[in-house]
This record gives sequence, structure tokens and C-alpha cells, in this order.
Amino acid sequence: MSLRMRQSLDDFEQAYVAEVYADRRRQDAAIKRTEQRQRTRQAQRTRRRGTLRFLLLVLAIIATAVIVTIVMFRTLYVVMG
Repeated sequence: MSLRMRQSLDDFEQAYVAEVYADRRRQDAAIKRTEQRQRTRQAQRTRRRGTLRFLLLVLAIIATAVIVTIVMFRTLYVVMG
């Protein structure tokens, strides 16, 4: 095989290896970005659910206080009146 052809094949092989490594780095970076987006979405969902649960808890406590107050005053009215 001629020296020129061997050098051409070596250059081609080196370029191929470099492209394979670059492709692997791009794939790894894409996977990391995907995982980061997934973690961000999960955190947002958890935060939204937590806020909703807190609001429901506050509404339940307020409703309980209102109902107890109404029942208490009606009972007091029946007993006193």
C-alpha cells in the first residue's frame, strides 16, 4: 500500500474516531438536559400539589370553624330561649 493511501486512511480513521467521541459527548449532554428538564417538571408538579393541598387544608379549617360557630350559637339559642 502506498504511503499516501495509508496516510489518507489514517486521517480518515482519526476523523471517524473524533466524530464518534463528539457524538457520544452530544448524546450525553442531551441525556443530561433531558434529565434536568424532568427533575424541574417533577419539582414544579410537587410544588403545585403542595400548594393545592395547603389551600384545601386552610379551607377545611375555616369551614370547620364556621360550622362549629353556627352550631354553637344555635344550640345556645335553643338552650337560652
